[in-house]
Amino acid sequence: MQYKSITLSLNEFQYLFMMRSQFIKEYLSFSRKERGGIFLLLFFILLCIVAPFFYPFFIHSKKYDHTAFEQAIAQLKLQEIDSSMSKKYYSKNFDKGNYQDESNRDGSYYESSEKKYHAEKKAEVFYFDPNTVSANDWVRLGVRDKTIRTIQKYISKGGHFYKPGDLSKIWGLHPDDIERMLPYVKIESNQKSFAVKKNYPENQSYKKPLYQITDVNTADTSAFILLPGIGSKLANRIVNFRDKLGGFYSIEQVKETFGLPDSTFQKIRSKLMLAQPEVKKIDINSATLDELKAHPYLRYAIANAIIQYRNQHGKFSSVETLKNIMLVTPEIYSKVFPYLSAGL
Repeated sequence: MQYKSITLSLNEFQYLFMMRSQFIKEYLSFSRKERGGIFLLLFFILLCIVAPFFYPFFIHSKKYDHTAFEQAIAQLKLQEIDSSMSKKYYSKNFDKGNYQDESNRDGSYYESSEKKYHAEKKAEVFYFDPNTVSANDWVRLGVRDKTIRTIQKYISKGGHFYKPGDLSKIWGLHPDDIERMLPYVKIESNQKSFAVKKNYPENQSYKKPLYQITDVNTADTSAFILLPGIGSKLANRIVNFRDKLGGFYSIEQVKETFGLPDSTFQKIRSKLMLAQPEVKKIDINSATLDELKAHPYLRYAIANAIIQYRNQHGKFSSVETLKNIMLVTPEIYSKVFPYLSAGL
C-alpha cells in the first residue's frame, strides 16, 4: 500500500514534467504566418538602420556660399586693427597747436584748442595793410602768435600781399579769421616791390615760389610745403607714406596720407602730377614677414596669411593666386597688385 502511493507520486511528477516541456515547446515554436511576420519586422528594422546612409543620394541639401560672409568678417578684423593702430599713432603725434596738420580721417579738424583760443581772445577789426602792420596789430586782430611769426617770416623773405585774397596763402591762419579780416584789408601800392622784380638780370626770370606743379613721386618735403594747406608735418607724412609704399602709381593715393583732410587734397589736386608712375615691387615668393607687413596695404594680418599660404602650397605661380587667400579682398588686391611680383 505504501509502495503504490510512491508510484503515484512519480507518475504525477512525470506528467507535470511532460506538461512543462510541451508548454515550452509550444511557446517557442512559431507558425508559418508568425515566422513570416518576424522576418518582415526584421527587414524593416534593417531598412531603418541602413536608410540614413542613402539620404545624400536622394535628398540634396541646399549649399550656401559663405565666401562673402567670411570676407566681410576678415574686413572687419582689418578695420579693427587699423583703428587701433591709428589711435596709437595719433596719441604719439598729436600737436594741439597745429590744427591743420592733425585731423580726422573724415577731414574734420580737432577744434578743441581752437575753440578755447577764440573764446579766450577777443579780436578787434580795423583797416590795415598786411604788408606793413606790426605784430601788436596782428595780436589785436586776433591772430595767434605762431601764425604772426609765420607772416613775419614770409614778409622777411621777400613775400608780399598784392590783394586781400592773398591772406589765404598764410598757413595756419584760420578761415574764420580770414573771412572776418578781408573787408578791412587795404593794400597800398608799393612801386619798389614791383621794381625789384623788373630789375632781375636778363638771364634770370622771376619765379613765384608758391603753388608750383609738384611731381608726387620725386618731390621732397620742401616742395610739398609750398602747396596750400600743407605744413611741415603733412609734407613729411606724404613723403614717408610714399617711401613705405614704394612710390605712387596714382595721384589719388596721396589723399590716403594719415591726417590729410579731403578738403586740403582737393585744393592741391590740380597742382599735383605723376610723370613716372614707377613703383618698387615686392617678390611674394621670397619676401619675409617683416618685409611684407612693412607695406601700408598689407600689414601683419595679410602678410602673415601670405606667408602661411606659401608654406602650405609652395611658391605662388602668379600674383593673382593671392585671391585664394580669404583676407585678400578684391579691394585690397586691386590696391596692392602694382607693388607685388611673383618671381620664380
